[in-house]
Amino acid sequence: MPTSDHPNQAVDTDQQPAKSSRRRQRPKRRELFCPAHPEKQIEGNGRKYFLHLLTVEQLKQRGMSDKRAKLVLNAYPVLVLTNEWLEELFCPSCGSSRWCHVTKVDKSEHTVRWAPRDLWEQVAHVDPSVANPTVSEYTRREARRHRRVTQAGKRYFD
Repeated sequence: MPTSDHPNQAVDTDQQPAKSSRRRQRPKRRELFCPAHPEKQIEGNGRKYFLHLLTVEQLKQRGMSDKRAKLVLNAYPVLVLTNEWLEELFCPSCGSSRWCHVTKVDKSEHTVRWAPRDLWEQVAHVDPSVANPTVSEYTRREARRHRRVTQAGKRYFD
């Protein structure tokens, strides 16, 4: 048994070296809740479309002063917000996926609201009003056909 410099003090050999007082924890998973059903948690596919701000008015709407907004846009002509994005989220209560405007408050807390169509103008390289050019007209027509409902209220494939 190892000895110490003091005769009355015992040395504990089973002790591990002192680690940082901060323990390693897994990051909390983000919790997103449906705007229509606040008790239901909704899931996303991970694809995010970050918002791009181009004007001083857009920055002022988010709480920035006029002087600072002008200064930021002079330094960065296009400002990409990393705490706001559009994401398609699925709600089990609604039974469908909808586009939502997600704002990150802190690491695990977010606010979710339905994304208005005009918000897509602030996303680069995406225009939801234009159809995907890689999809054929036949495929687009067939997809619409299955969404239609007859006069009797039944779908064609029922």
